[in-house]
Amino acid sequence: MNAVLRILFAVAVSLAFVLPASAHPHVWVTMKSELVYAADGTITGVRHAWSFDDMFSAFATQGLESKEKGKFTREELSPLAKVNVESLKEYDYFTYATADGAKTPLGEPQPDYWLDYTNEVLTLHFTLPFKTPVKAKELKLEIYDPTIFVDFSFAKQSPVQLVGAPQCKLDVQLPREMTFAEGKALSQIPADQQNTSMAWGAQFANRILVHCP
Repeated sequence: MNAVLRILFAVAVSLAFVLPASAHPHVWVTMKSELVYAADGTITGVRHAWSFDDMFSAFATQGLESKEKGKFTREELSPLAKVNVESLKEYDYFTYATADGAKTPLGEPQPDYWLDYTNEVLTLHFTLPFKTPVKAKELKLEIYDPTIFVDFSFAKQSPVQLVGAPQCKLDVQLPREMTFAEGKALSQIPADQQNTSMAWGAQFANRILVHCP
């Protein structure tokens, strides 16, 4: 179990050895997000629900003890959730915010983060608060991994919601398709190495745009 905990979601070389992946990315995440607003119209945080691919979910839960075979309670998954969140810190939680053109820092996740396991898929739920709540006419959130070790995509249904927002318009922008040449270049990176030479992730960012009066 300790071996699983050490590598869960950390973008580390050891994970590439054990997952049968031949090229980047190695982990796939399907996202749903909520932007949370206060009564005064400021945005206070971002709630993420990230569902991992079934292969990674199976690997991450391998060897974990549970009262019922094939099922895990929130309490049984709490050590994994803790490592998830702690590992994400190094990568800024793959979430980048800009308010009216200025970079706006997000804080560490609120302590109520948790994992669930449904239909053999792990989903991490966590909330990133803004270090200082902001009121912006143009808010942009980008979610991506600069090294494309992790591939992020929005859920097809209800990927983003505004919670308590004023009269604002929401746009969701999907990343562009990778070209054949880009895909070929990524495929040539050995599976046991991180992508440090082609940090293209920002070009394939998932974007949430909020326009407020």
